[in-house]
Amino acid sequence: MKNKLSERDICTKYITPALEKNGWDKMTQLYEEVSLTDGRIIVKGKLYTKAKAVRADYVLYYKPNIPIAIIEAKDNKHSVRAGMQQALKYRKYLQDVPCVYSSNGDAFIEHDFTQSNGVIEREIALNEFPSPEELWKRYKKLNNIENETVAKIAEQDYFYDPTGRKPRYYQQIAINRIVEAIAKGQKRIILVLATGTGKTYVAFQTIYRLWKSGAKKRILFLADRNALIRQTKTGDFKHFGEALTVIRKKKIDKSYEIYLALYQGLTNYDENTDAYRQFSPDFFDLIVIDECHRGSTKSDSEWRKILDYFKNATHIGLTATPKETKKVSNIDYFGEPIYTYSLKQGIDDGFLAPYQVMRVGINVDLEGWRPEDGKTDKSGNLVEDREYNRSDYDRTLVIDDRTQIVAKKLTEFLKNTDRMSKTIIFCVDIDHAQRMRQELINLNADIYSKNGKYIMQITGDNEEGKLELDSFQNPEHPYPTLVTTSKLLTTGVDVPT
Repeated sequence: MKNKLSERDICTKYITPALEKNGWDKMTQLYEEVSLTDGRIIVKGKLYTKAKAVRADYVLYYKPNIPIAIIEAKDNKHSVRAGMQQALKYRKYLQDVPCVYSSNGDAFIEHDFTQSNGVIEREIALNEFPSPEELWKRYKKLNNIENETVAKIAEQDYFYDPTGRKPRYYQQIAINRIVEAIAKGQKRIILVLATGTGKTYVAFQTIYRLWKSGAKKRILFLADRNALIRQTKTGDFKHFGEALTVIRKKKIDKSYEIYLALYQGLTNYDENTDAYRQFSPDFFDLIVIDECHRGSTKSDSEWRKILDYFKNATHIGLTATPKETKKVSNIDYFGEPIYTYSLKQGIDDGFLAPYQVMRVGINVDLEGWRPEDGKTDKSGNLVEDREYNRSDYDRTLVIDDRTQIVAKKLTEFLKNTDRMSKTIIFCVDIDHAQRMRQELINLNADIYSKNGKYIMQITGDNEEGKLELDSFQNPEHPYPTLVTTSKLLTTGVDVPT
């Protein structure tokens, strides 16, 4: 009769009971049908569908978010070994688990990654499945955290979110690796996660675990824009409660444990009055540098002085785009990335949407532009006689017709798709953002006349626009809809839509 049971029946009648008898708690350690990915988004014209998500039959956890085994189940018509290749495929997602298993309800086949010499694969009876403590020992061996002090930090619980939010598989890997590396004494760490994959959430869970374990008691989170600090404070970091403060106007209060700060809020570019010097060099145990590619690790940067001053602290760099140039090297400062999750991986997994490049060739971009003899600008000044190209436009030379045609092409695209789709138009500078806003208003007057927030400029100098940033980020708020910006929204600012 066993060979007539479905795969799910085999799990329910044989595999799950065997695991529970060997000490696995169904509420906190034994998870069935675990989705590892979200299913790639497939775009077909104006429509889209989702590919099937990658789902493991079982993922076993020592503690929530610390996976230590994968099991692939098959019905009893298959051999006990039939699921092993599939289980090994899933292990490419959960890279640090020590063991994977295949079962058809008769027994288990075990593949043990801690066995560099000896028996890597073997058959074990249902009642011989390893206990949580045994697999935790193997996890510690594989990941070199067998030291008792290190293991205690590695065991620290994640923050439990009452909303039910849990880290994705790659976030678990990143958080666990960073915590374990710091527990082992590593002082410089860089994490590379594609834009939109949750770097700040990873930073929060990492800081929370290190803080709760007592491994790090005073932490500084550094960013270079107010929008990032505000987003961080009102997002996951709000769970730090009264332990958290934001350093504003260079006013220092040493009674907190978690600090959010702008580089600009800590420096005066004067060694005698720099605000960060009000802290002792050993005040912070941990510094997290958001968007670390932006220049803080550049050896002659003013911002680098902050990191040099707190050189005894552990430094974690977060970036989507690590820089390697003659002047800036993230690897020289931090070493090789502890983990990388690329844009391609995010798209393949369905956590990020695929993008479509639509190229519009403008004659002055393709061919360049040269003024006719005696050509003057709007102020009556003679335009220098030379060949101009894209590197000049909206920097040293403004061609109004070019701005108008870009706005026109964008408006045509929106009219053919969805004019209420939230859209960011990246401009060269603030003046360009102002001119682009004006052109878009004129081309979309029918909607703009009904709601003046349909098109807005959100740049660092524009207070009215910055006040609307939260509404632009919120998928539930239709306005602002079209936003012109320069550098404010380039990276790090989370706009889900």
